[in-house]
Amino acid sequence: MNKETQWVKKVFAEKFGYNKDWIVIRSPGRVNLIGEHTDYNEGFVLPAAIDKAIVFVIAPRVDGCCRFYAADIDENYECHRGLLQKSAQGWPNYLLGVIDQFQKAGHEIGGCDLVFGGDIPIGAGLSSSAAIEAGFAFGLNELFDFKIDRVRLVKLAQKAENEFVGVQCGIMDQFISIFGEERKVLRLDCRSLEYEYVPFERDDIRTVLCDTQVRRALASSEYNVRRRECELAINTLRRFDNNLKSLRDVSLDFLMNHKKDLEPVLYNRCEYVIRENARVLQACEDLKQNDFRSFGERMYESHQGLRDGYEVSSPELDLLVELASATGGVLGARMMGAGFGGCTINLVEESHVERFSETIQRQYREKTGQDIKVYITSIQSGTKKVVEEQIHV
Repeated sequence: MNKETQWVKKVFAEKFGYNKDWIVIRSPGRVNLIGEHTDYNEGFVLPAAIDKAIVFVIAPRVDGCCRFYAADIDENYECHRGLLQKSAQGWPNYLLGVIDQFQKAGHEIGGCDLVFGGDIPIGAGLSSSAAIEAGFAFGLNELFDFKIDRVRLVKLAQKAENEFVGVQCGIMDQFISIFGEERKVLRLDCRSLEYEYVPFERDDIRTVLCDTQVRRALASSEYNVRRRECELAINTLRRFDNNLKSLRDVSLDFLMNHKKDLEPVLYNRCEYVIRENARVLQACEDLKQNDFRSFGERMYESHQGLRDGYEVSSPELDLLVELASATGGVLGARMMGAGFGGCTINLVEESHVERFSETIQRQYREKTGQDIKVYITSIQSGTKKVVEEQIHV
């Protein structure tokens, strides 16, 4: 039995007593291999679920009471399904938002007892919030047999964060948390939600995250700025072609023909998004050919675009990519996420992972005087019900 699963079940039994009707759900974090800042431009992304996850143990109630316990931080929260209010504690809002969305959709929650915990690093950009939303939504759907399909669950989980938590995230994180598959990445069309599984069949390659631990103070505000810049750009370009709905519809030739009609900064934003969408599609073809060298080169190109054209990188992220590119066994590296801090994602041959981790931590410390954290991950399946033998309590 997985140690996190064993631990969370044991904590549940201690907090709420053994319950024969409990269910266990595992909901993973995610990485995005390529396709950054393309989601809100209705483009393509290429995420994967990873082997770091949150485990939920959930049991039904019939009195409308909801009792939550966050095992990792030893905090409780209790409410009634009919009185959902935002909590100053923060973390309960991701759960409350899910209940709120179920009820808005006409599904009555009888109440529940919940304990959750796991090994997704908080604040490292591996989307622990989406894992909480997707895992809890999946669990409630199982617990009360609502028979909601997976795409609707994804949309429900996203709306929980948009409307209750108040974060205007895209749909990628919740989607891959529920739809992830082992040894596969998922090419997601953020406009239509059509998706394709693409093989990632090199078992001797690891996705390694290097966490700058730099607080992404600018990420939220600059994220909103980038969204507005893209909207301004498409509104300008629409004057020349009324059929354009988003930057997804703009070809590089069309953009270049109208370079004089855009402010330089807007042109740069557009060029990055258009090239990044093309990189995602090309990267998928690389994987189908098992060509990880070419795939890695596209990761480096993506980072250059994020640094120079989209301007969301940071000196720390740039340094990590530079160091990675000079280290043996590294096939590709780039910043991952909104930017201005957080992690780089690196494709590293397994035989070089230990040396890579030691080398990059040492060199980064020598150049900055600061330490980084390194997380070694592999691609695993998405949110699922865990069927395991009961523990003795």
